[in-house]
Amino acid sequence: MEKALDRKIKLIWDFRSPGAANIAEHYQKHLEEFVMIEELKFDITGFEHFSSTHSIAFLVVAEFELKEVKELLKPHRGEIYVDEH
Repeated sequence: MEKALDRKIKLIWDFRSPGAANIAEHYQKHLEEFVMIEELKFDITGFEHFSSTHSIAFLVVAEFELKEVKELLKPHRGEIYVDEH
């Protein structure tokens, strides 16, 4: 079992508009840059499209990084990240 501070947290930014897909994909590029600059533990970022007007961008952080990253980037929500393999 993982220790609490080793858990992965998925930070999520929601975009809701006709241009949501493009905005989420663009935002994800900025998240990749942030990971490199801040030297975060994980380099997991991405985007997902749910409809023509709702997409998300996301960044996975280690729980010990959560407070600092939340203060800097202000995600809309978050959840425990589970590897999908």
